[in-house]
Order: sequence, then structure tokens, then C-alpha cells
Amino acid sequence: MRYSKQREALLSLLRSTRSHPSAQWLYENLRKEFPNISLGTVYRNLALLEEKGYIVRIHTTSNTEHYDGFVDKHQHFVCRMCGKITDVDIDNTDVIQSQAAEKSGGKIEDYSLIFYGICSECCQK
Repeated sequence: MRYSKQREALLSLLRSTRSHPSAQWLYENLRKEFPNISLGTVYRNLALLEEKGYIVRIHTTSNTEHYDGFVDKHQHFVCRMCGKITDVDIDNTDVIQSQAAEKSGGKIEDYSLIFYGICSECCQK
């Protein structure tokens, strides 16, 4: 992968937050340093960074993709009301992985586990 100052800034911005931002949020914040950057450039770089394993794309129930700059194995919780995404660390996910391998008869190479529900803040409303 060729070096790109914009890509490096995008990765740095993504790793500076635990808020799981959208491409639009990243674009708006990158424009402060790179006023001529396009939203298309942000999307292309996000796709490349995901392909290379530097970031994780989080699929939500809304039509907005979110991104995580922390690729260590962890799970996510997505609030169906406000859309907030939070990290969830679950112990013993290797049990789930081994059960999936056993039931599928295949070899699990990777997995993603996302919980959907209502966050505590929305429950209190």
C-alpha cells in the first residue's frame, strides 16, 4: 500500500476515538486539515484500510456504516433507538467459535459478533 498523508490522517483520527464514527463524521473532521478532501476519497481509503485489516467496519440496522480503528477482537452493542455503538468485551468467545466450527464442519477464520438492543440511556427515557 502506497503512503498517503490523507490515509495516515484518517487512520490516526479513527484510532483517536472510541465512538465508532461514520464516514461522514470522519470526512467532516478531516476537512479541517485537508479542505479539498472528498467524501469519495474517505470511502476509498476506508475500504482499503478495512481490506488490509487496519480497521473494522460495523454494520448497523440503519443504512450508515461505522468504523472502528481498534482491531483487537471485541464485540459491539448497537442501540436500535439512538444508534450509539459501544464496545463489549465478552469472555470465552472461543467457545462460540469452536461450536460454530463444529456445527459448520469447517474452519472458522474470523467472526464478528454484534448485539442489537436498547442502550441504558434510551431505556431511561
